[in-house]
Amino acid sequence: MVNRKHVKVGVKSGFSWKAGQFSWGPDRVKPLVMGILNVTPDSFSDGGRFRDLPGVLAVAEGFVAAGASILDVGGESTRPGSRAVSVSEEIDRVLPVVGALSEAFPDIAVSIDSRKAEVVCLALEAGASIVNDVGGMRCPRMIEVCGKSDCGIVVMHMQGNPETMQDCPTYRSVCDEVRDFFEAGVERLELGGIVAERVVLDPGIGFGKSLAHNLELIKGGESLRVGGRPLMMGLSRKSLIGQLLEDDRMELREFPTLALSAYAMGRGSFIHRVHSVRACADVLEVCGAVWSEVR
Repeated sequence: MVNRKHVKVGVKSGFSWKAGQFSWGPDRVKPLVMGILNVTPDSFSDGGRFRDLPGVLAVAEGFVAAGASILDVGGESTRPGSRAVSVSEEIDRVLPVVGALSEAFPDIAVSIDSRKAEVVCLALEAGASIVNDVGGMRCPRMIEVCGKSDCGIVVMHMQGNPETMQDCPTYRSVCDEVRDFFEAGVERLELGGIVAERVVLDPGIGFGKSLAHNLELIKGGESLRVGGRPLMMGLSRKSLIGQLLEDDRMELREFPTLALSAYAMGRGSFIHRVHSVRACADVLEVCGAVWSEVR
């Protein structure tokens, strides 16, 4: 029988990520799990689930107990075909949640998932430590806001915008183009006074990509990294699973999500944005233990 206390449960990350008061160093072996808290009525998977603040806090408590290191709060759906909401509406949705989470879980990083600099500015003041921008930090005002803080930043690639991104996405070479986007993004941030150590890269699975593009990016893994920055993967319940299974039922996407997350971890992704925190954290820990022993 293997004594779990003497088993290394992962391999070293090899990177540092600083996000406000939080810091994850190169000796960390467990992947970071980011729990998704969408406070929207129309998100593709869990829209309308979180209807009041006590309900959000209860779910967040479960995420933390299950192993989440980050709680990601979003107030605007970015599913394919979705339309932007107003700044005021998004602020009304996310600000009370960010403040409550920051107060209730001071040892857990709170992330704000937003494309709007005005929303991000207020969320950082309310206690958020990470900005998760599906717009890829292309907005000068967003860079200015983040540059005035010490927050961590997730730069995500998206071709087009949520309303149009799945209208026949085209690339010469999706991995090369996403990597080029990351290189330009890191350079843009550095020119804005934001050091690379605060940056994480997300290839944006499902954001302006076909099934073939998504699979290439998942397989690409380490090749997408720029300047040694860590990769985050958002694979949870994505439509590519329905395409592969030829079945769109959401309840069938949980086990494939875990399989893809484990594969992505093996290809170098160290941060995983998911809906089912406990299942993902357990799978990644078990896979990490096996890989550390093999390597």
